[in-house]
Parts: sequence; C-alpha cells; structure tokens
Amino acid sequence: MKSKEAQTPAIQVLERMFALLDVLAGHQDPVSLKALSEATGLHPSTAHRILNDLTLGRFVDRPEAGSYRLGMRLLELGNLVKARLDVRDAALPAMRELHKFTHQPVNLSVRQGDEIVYIERTYSERSGMQVVRAVGGRAPLHLTSVGKLFLASDDAVRVRAYATRTGLSGHTRNSLTELSGLERELALVRQRGIARDDEELELGVRCMAAGIYDDQDKLIAGLSISAPADRLEESWVVRLKETAARISAALGHRG
Repeated sequence: MKSKEAQTPAIQVLERMFALLDVLAGHQDPVSLKALSEATGLHPSTAHRILNDLTLGRFVDRPEAGSYRLGMRLLELGNLVKARLDVRDAALPAMRELHKFTHQPVNLSVRQGDEIVYIERTYSERSGMQVVRAVGGRAPLHLTSVGKLFLASDDAVRVRAYATRTGLSGHTRNSLTELSGLERELALVRQRGIARDDEELELGVRCMAAGIYDDQDKLIAGLSISAPADRLEESWVVRLKETAARISAALGHRG
C-alpha cells in the first residue's frame, strides 16, 4: 500500500483547496462558509482566504456574501478535457484509415496556449521517417501546420500578440520568423482551408493539416500528415480534408 504521505499533496494549501472543492461538488445549492468550515475542519478564516483566491480564479462563485458554489472555470476546463478525449476517440479509426492510405505518420494535435500538443499518432516503420515528437510532445504554433490552423482562426490583434510574446523564433532556415510572412501564410490557410509546414519545424519533414471542428463550429484540433520532404503528395489533400470532415461530423459539426 502507498503511504499516507504519498496520497496527500505536498503543499498543505492545495490539500485544503481540494477539500473545499470536494465539499462544494457534493452540493447543488450554495454552501455557507460555516458549513464548509465544519465539513473540512478548517478554521473559518482559513477557509475564507482560500475561497477568496478560488473566487478570483473563477474556480468558485460567491452568489451572495458568505455562501459559495463551484465556478464556471471548472466547467470550462472540464469541457476542454471532454473535447480532447472525445476527439481522440472519434479520430483514431479515421486516422488509421488515412495512415493505410498514405503510409505516413498521421497526427492529432490540440492547442495549449502558444503551442500545439500531440495527443494521438498513427505510424509505422514503413514510413521511412523517424518520429521525433511523440504523443505529449509540444511545438510552437507558427512552426507547425496544425499551429497555423489555430493562428489562422485568430484575429489580427491576437496574431500580433502571439508574435510579440514568442518573438517568432525559428528552428530551421525555412521557419517563418517575420510577422509579415506569417500573416501572408495565414491568409493562404484561410483561403485554402489547409495549412502546411515546409521543413519549418524540422529539416527534411513536411506536413499538411486540416481542422477538426465541434458542434459549435469551433476549431478544437488539427489532423496532419507528416512525411519526408520528397514524399509528401499533393493528392493527399483531398483525402486529408475528407477525413477531418468525417471526424468533425462525428463530433456534431455540420459543415
């Protein structure tokens, strides 16, 4: 059995926060500070301080003075987790079909802040390409085909803010490191509904990506094909877009 120390958070305030959230989760109606204090064993002043911080982060709401309930931020985060789990389940069979068609790695990625995260991949040794970024790997938005899909869905102000935050640092001689060049590229992405990485993240590797949308017409993931630079075939674009559309339809999207 695990020791008690291994089952509790190392930081005491986190343990107390989890206890408060657990109590709130067990009630549909707002809970008073007194009831929360009694249920968790926390002194009212301690519980009050933690609840105030949770309220600032929107993890807890205070509908009226002295009472609390779970906040909308938890719903937002829960929906993000749900979407990522659902999109993986919906995408995997179609990804396997696309891989059989291309014999190249097929990737499923989502956005987290200024990066994409690879959440699923289908590939085989026959592709002739070493997979460098495994599931869970990250890469900058502007250097990847899927990342460009997400940037293309942002407005100009957000794109400029991204460029300022990241400095548009490059990985190869082909990387887009100037805002003007990135903006032109994003205009093409919007026009064509497809995004490309032309050896911008890794020399010798090219990618193409199409977006996956949910029932609210929101871009939630990108489907991409990676291949050695001389093996990426333009004829795959149609199949890629069809596959992404099928996955979107499975998630309730009506394109």
